[in-house]
Amino acid sequence: MLYAIDGNGNVKRIDHIPYAKDYQQWKSKLTPDEYQSIEDAINDLIDGDEIHTSSWMPGSDWTGTAFMPIYDKACKRDTTAAGLFFGLIVYKVVMERPDKWSFGRYEKDGIPIKGMTYFRIK
Repeated sequence: MLYAIDGNGNVKRIDHIPYAKDYQQWKSKLTPDEYQSIEDAINDLIDGDEIHTSSWMPGSDWTGTAFMPIYDKACKRDTTAAGLFFGLIVYKVVMERPDKWSFGRYEKDGIPIKGMTYFRIK
């Protein structure tokens, strides 16, 4: 489950994917097995940890990983599009998990982090 927490502490459950049209367009270029492998790999990365940043999760070389079809097939070797699609898949996976998560955009050493950071909440 994914929740947005605003500056006043108000909590709202998230039940939809942003940029759904782009997400569906990219997803349509993958087989169901490819897509399921991607979701499974993301869940494996998330399991057991409390904090994840989407842009740091997959690493920079996707060769031989479940994520390679994102780059090769869904996004036609467009690095920017592949990163965006990966981020949307992470968002969806976190949204559908049974445990509770929230998210935000943060900085490291004064520099904005490119991806979304997710953190487990109680």
